[in-house]
Amino acid sequence: MDVRRYPHGVVSSPATENARDLERELNWFAAILEARLQHYFDPEQLDDPLTVLPAPDLSASTSPYADFLRANPLPLADRLILLLALVPTLRPQLLDVLYSKNEASQRGFSEFGGVQGNAHGGFVPTGETALFLLAGADLAGRLAMMQRFEPDQPLALLNLVQLAPVSHGESPYSGVLTLAREALHRFTSGVERQLAFNLEFPARRVDTDLDWPDLVLPATTREQLEEIKHWIQHGDTLLNQWGMASRLRPGFTSLFHGPPGTGKTLTACLIGKHCGCEVYKIDLSLIVSKYIGETEKNLARVFDLAEHRRWILFFDEADALFGKRTKVDDAHDRYANQEVSFLLQRIEDFHGVVILASNLKANIDDAFIRRFHSVVPFPMPKPPERLRLWQEAFPVQVTLDRDVDLVKLAEKYELSGGTIMNVVRHALLMSLSRAEQRVSRDDLEEGVRRELLKEGRAL
Repeated sequence: MDVRRYPHGVVSSPATENARDLERELNWFAAILEARLQHYFDPEQLDDPLTVLPAPDLSASTSPYADFLRANPLPLADRLILLLALVPTLRPQLLDVLYSKNEASQRGFSEFGGVQGNAHGGFVPTGETALFLLAGADLAGRLAMMQRFEPDQPLALLNLVQLAPVSHGESPYSGVLTLAREALHRFTSGVERQLAFNLEFPARRVDTDLDWPDLVLPATTREQLEEIKHWIQHGDTLLNQWGMASRLRPGFTSLFHGPPGTGKTLTACLIGKHCGCEVYKIDLSLIVSKYIGETEKNLARVFDLAEHRRWILFFDEADALFGKRTKVDDAHDRYANQEVSFLLQRIEDFHGVVILASNLKANIDDAFIRRFHSVVPFPMPKPPERLRLWQEAFPVQVTLDRDVDLVKLAEKYELSGGTIMNVVRHALLMSLSRAEQRVSRDDLEEGVRRELLKEGRAL
């Protein structure tokens, strides 16, 4: 368990520290709610609670919750909405008072919002509940607080709270107040939740133990990669401090193209590692058949989560969506084209880096290529590059037989880096199966033969 150690032997976990600060926050929330109800039913007796009940001062706290508030100073209203979304999990009884019956109508107060959950026995707050808490009967205040749920406001930008969709014709603020699972995990356990690959989150984090010196690429390719690194490091300065935000799109989109095994995924990982960004790989070939409909919102969720986390989104086999367009024969084709346009627009609006990978540049529609900031080739390695790949592929525990000629292998066989590693893997396993620590020429030749057969080539 993650713990923090302090002087005099005091040990505390992030969850314990969060509980301490959230206790203060919930007490403040309870006071605001009680004062709001009193002010609503007798507005002449009390001032508006938001003006007389200050939020707890957590500036000296070391909890992850306090750390988050320092890094993301939320407006008072957003802080209360966040707490309202947390209450059903942390202290659901605080909202029981909102079950009060209106004597005039003999039913609940419409202005309190809320719904009864299927499994949750308590009051489940909605957008209406938040608006009542923040503004009461003040119409001008209500209109102002409605803006807190807009997509360009902190609650949405930080992926904290959103309103669940509602049926056609209903007020959007009657949607249930939904707390992002990542936020719930962070504010309860005290640690950031690693997102798991599933249908709701069709992306998988990828990384590498290698570093830039291990990457074998032509000098021209390396030079083009520098532009992506420069954007990550200096893009914010260019857009905001140098005033180019009105003239340039906010992110950077690059196409990596080249045969399998030439280092496209590894390069994306190394860019992220060098620039301190997490890299999430989205394999469109696995989900394109399901893309129409459900996957659209799931991919949108990936973009929403990545927007302010400095993620690099890596779309593998991008020609599954961005391939050359064909004639539209039916409504299905037309809708598919609309979805591609949506995704392309979402990529262009994304503030981070998007890298699309394809085995063949010719597979990508020219109209899409013109909208990319860079197009980076990953060619098959030349003999000198292949020699270096062979030389660096073997572990220090093994030796090569005297008849193993790596120079000859590099010159004779046009193989990608990924294919070379497959050959080495085969040879090393054969060595281990014989309880040896040497690599034979026959094992390497057999490994090469197997790989060429897989690619439909002959020795």
